[in-house]
Order: sequence, then structure tokens, then C-alpha cells
Amino acid sequence: MDAMSLEDKIRQLPTSPGVYLMRDAAGTIIYIGKARNLRQRVRTYFGASGDGRYHVKFLLARVVDIEVLLTDTEKEALLLENTLIKQHRPRYNLDLKDDKTYFSLRLDPAEEFPRFTIVRKIPRDGARYFGPYSSASAAREVLRQIQRMFPLRHYPLKSCTARKRPCLYHQIGQCSAPCHGLISAGDYTTLVSGAMLFLEGRSRQLVAEFKRRMVEAAEELRYEEAARWRNLLRSIELTVEKQKMVMAGGDRDVVGFYRDGSRLELALLFIRGGVLTGSRLFGLAWELDDSEGLAACLRQYYTGGTFIPEEILLPLEIEDAPALAEVLGETKGKKVAIGRPLRGTKRELVELACKNAAAALRERDEAAASARAILEELQKRLHLERLPHRIECYDISTIQGRHSVGSGVVFADGKPDKAAYRRYRIRDVEGQDDFAMLAEVFARRFRPDAVEKIGLPDLVVVDGGIGQLNATQEIVAGLGLTGRFDLVSLAKSRTARDMESVAVAKSDERVFLPGRRNPVALRQSSPPLLLLAAIRDEAHRFAIEYHRTLRGKQGIASGIEQIPGIGAKRRTLLLRHFGSLQRLKEASVEEIAAVEAMNRATAEKLHAALRGE
Repeated sequence: MDAMSLEDKIRQLPTSPGVYLMRDAAGTIIYIGKARNLRQRVRTYFGASGDGRYHVKFLLARVVDIEVLLTDTEKEALLLENTLIKQHRPRYNLDLKDDKTYFSLRLDPAEEFPRFTIVRKIPRDGARYFGPYSSASAAREVLRQIQRMFPLRHYPLKSCTARKRPCLYHQIGQCSAPCHGLISAGDYTTLVSGAMLFLEGRSRQLVAEFKRRMVEAAEELRYEEAARWRNLLRSIELTVEKQKMVMAGGDRDVVGFYRDGSRLELALLFIRGGVLTGSRLFGLAWELDDSEGLAACLRQYYTGGTFIPEEILLPLEIEDAPALAEVLGETKGKKVAIGRPLRGTKRELVELACKNAAAALRERDEAAASARAILEELQKRLHLERLPHRIECYDISTIQGRHSVGSGVVFADGKPDKAAYRRYRIRDVEGQDDFAMLAEVFARRFRPDAVEKIGLPDLVVVDGGIGQLNATQEIVAGLGLTGRFDLVSLAKSRTARDMESVAVAKSDERVFLPGRRNPVALRQSSPPLLLLAAIRDEAHRFAIEYHRTLRGKQGIASGIEQIPGIGAKRRTLLLRHFGSLQRLKEASVEEIAAVEAMNRATAEKLHAALRGE
């Protein structure tokens, strides 16, 4: 379609709500957007006023056709746009990802004697979710703090009731043992309510309630119960002293952003119950205008199963705020407000979020510069032909040739790229032959179709000395890849002790290069050597993890395959449910019977057989 016919098509677009799809010469969808007025929105891309905007250079030069899908309302357009973006994943639409996994605490009040668990996603299941927290360790630390203050149960109720006596956590005062009737349902519910109030930041209300209960118990001469409420109050007050209220109650997310050319840094501050509890950062490549980028971020973030607060504070106005608020309100089950504050504490919080975004972008630049400096030094010291932006390392894990596996890890610009990690189950090699196994892994990794899809690394690291390096060179040559990437080996440091001396000597990590007998001398604490060691150790860890998984699967299969009534289907379901033979042995009859395709009689036979009865 020529430029004139495209202009004619734009002039004929309807003025109703809908979604527009921009296609390139190959017919591929390269951008999807929504609009309250399709003709007006699309015209803004191609009008003279758009000449100075980022998208003119990158996007419009590739657009040869525009397709529209009409909807009755702007809200329907927003939902359709979100669905189509997930389906087509256009090149120029925003991809809202960061380099962290976030966690939340989950508690289902409808459950019998509720407990907290750590989860990654937040479905609409009626449970309460608190967070998010930037790492599993951060979530676990909050959970430990909660369990020290509020002695709720730690384990699933089935496993608790199967025990003959309360668990160790009850003995150290961190579980009230509801499974054994050592606390009334009413008092346990009070603990659950207190924990939720604490996580919501409503500590004042919580302290008042616990003081009332302490005084009431003391007046009725129930001194042990009064002491328990007193201890809870002390723990709560000590913790509350460390928290700072930033504004009056409620849950809010504060959004800030910073723009540098086509890079957009987004910062979210989480305020829960008036207390600033955490933040999240996104580094994005975005070539359109700021308001459109911000709106795209919000749509993708809040429709992805994350916690939705009562209010979202923005640094600028976005066109689809009313429609987005309506959609999020329906998901949350209560009204959600989205707006740009112009004065007061809310405005100050937005400015703080913007400062965080600017600082995060500077830190990313500094980290990238530091990583590049390390890679440049690595290239110089090892005489590499190319800068090692992409480094791959492969390792083999086996025990006497059984359950043999290979692993491949990838570091991109000095950081792990876990999405690119690969596991290889050894199929063609029998017995203990590590080099044959490595050859099989390389043959599968560097197949022509895999190379076309993934590309080649800049550097491959081998675990071992000059012998391992020479053997790998032969493998690479056999695949016709000599010279297509750099190759080095890293020999582990070894600990040796002189029998006549108490001193323990540790040899250096050594790097070997093709065609050179002696290793390259790198300072042991130097960043380039530490990077190579980290890559090697990560490949080793990844291989061992997969090897243990396979051994666990084999263990559960061999442990129950002779038991009558346990066929292939039931073995598979038991394996999927328990994960290992040890966990299956520890399970109760009720837990085994609860597995799909199992029944009580077969569960009892299996339970007895696993215990040698």
C-alpha cells in the first residue's frame, strides 16, 4: 500500500472507540494501540506536530498499513488491546519486565485456622495478599517476624493433625497449636486479625485491641493469657518503632518516571496502611510519548495478577485513566482511583518516586559501564577476538554414568540470563565418558536450527584444565565451528595440606587458552576472574540441581513399582504430587489418598509397604 492510500485510509477512519493495529511491509503487526477516537489518535502519529517525537524515526518509517477493530466503549477497547498485545507481542509495544521476581504473603481467612504462605502470583481467589516483596528472602523475613509476634500455624493442617504432639514451633512459642486444641477458635481468629492489621499498617488499632484483652485477662485472674497479650504488645511496639507513617491509612501505589531519549525508567512506591513498605523498578525501551508509555505500563502491570491498591498516584495525566480505573475496580471488587495530585503530601510522594526513577536509571548506566569495563579487561587479558557480551558455560553431572545430564548457562553483559539457561538429558552415551557427553550437549546446542534461533556466543567457558580445553576444541572443530567464538577453560583452585605442617595451601584459579600450554595469570580477586568463576560455578550448580531432580524421580519410581495396585499412571501422579520418595514416605494415609486416582485402600497398602510393615 503506498503512502497516499495510507493517508486516505487514515482520513476515513471512524471516530468511535477501538483498537488499531499497525503493520509493516511483510504484514507483521508491529504496534497495537487503543483510542477513544480512532481517527483523532492515529492522525496524531502522522501529523506535522509529531515530527519531533521519538516514534517518527522508529515506528512510522515501517508502517505501511493500519487495521482497526471497533468497540462500543473505551473500556472494551482497553481489554481488547491487552488481549491482542499478549497474543501478537508486537515489536514496538512495551514489554514490562524487570530483573527481579516479586513475592507476596497470602492468607485465606475462609480456611480453617488460616496461615501465611509465600506466593508469586495474586489470583482472584478471595484470599488476602500482602506485599509485594522484592525477593523470597525479604518475604521470608517478614513472615518470620509475623510468626514471632503472632503464633499462627506453620504447616498444612493435614500434616499438623497427623502428628501425635505439637511441632517444635509450638515448643519455642511460635505456634499456638490449634491442630491440637491448645487455643480456642476465637483467640486464634484474634491472632489472625491482628496479623492482618499489622501488615496493613493499622498498628494503633491493633495495640488498642491487645491492651484491652490484656487488661481484661488480668482482671479475671487469667495471668498466663494476660502475659501472652503483654508479650505480643511488646513485640508489636518494638517493630512499629522502626516504621514511619508517610500519610493517613489506606493502600496506594505511587508512580514516578524518568525519561532519557528512548529509555524510560519507571518507579513504583508501595504504601500499605499509610506506611511505605517497598518499591519496584522497571527499565524500559520506549519510543513513543510519555503519557502513552505510562498508560501502557499501568495497563500491563495491573492486569497481570498483581495487587491492586485503592488509589494510584501518577506524575502526569493519561487519557484512559477512567476506563482503566473501571477495569481495575471490577477486578478488585471495589472502587479504584487513578489521578495526578497537584499539591500536598501526595504530590511530594510522586516527586519522590520520580527521583527514585532518575536515580535508578543512573545506577543502571553506572552498572552497565562497570560491566563493560570488566568485559573489556577480560577481552584484553585473554586476547579474545571479540568482546564477550554473551558468555556460555557447559557442565556435566553424573554418578558412574547414571542419570547423566548436561547444563548450559548464559551470562549477558556480565549478568545471568536465566531465561536462556538450558538442560540436556544425556541420551546417547552409556557409562562414565564426560567428553562424549559434552560432545552430545554441544551437538544439540549448536545444531543449525538452534544457532539460527539463538545465535552463537562470544565466549564459551569450559570447566577444567588444558586437557579439557583440548578435548573441547576437538568437539568444536568436529561441528565446523572453529573460530566462530572464543574458547577458554577455567581450572578450579585446589586445597592442599602439607602433612608436616599445619598450614593449608590453596592453589590459584587458572585460565587456559587454546594453543598455549601455561595458564594466563589473572589476579585472584580481579573482577574478570571472579566473573569467569561465577559462570563456571553457576553451570555446576544448575547441572547438579537437574541431576538431583532425575535421581529423585527415579527413587520414587523404584521405591513403589513393586507394590500391587501402583501402576504407571499412579506412579506419575504420586511423583508429581510429592516430588521425592522421602516426602512420600513421610506422608500420612490421608495425604496419599488425596492424590488423584488414589483411594483409601490402595493408600493404606502403599503407606504400610513404605514402612516395611
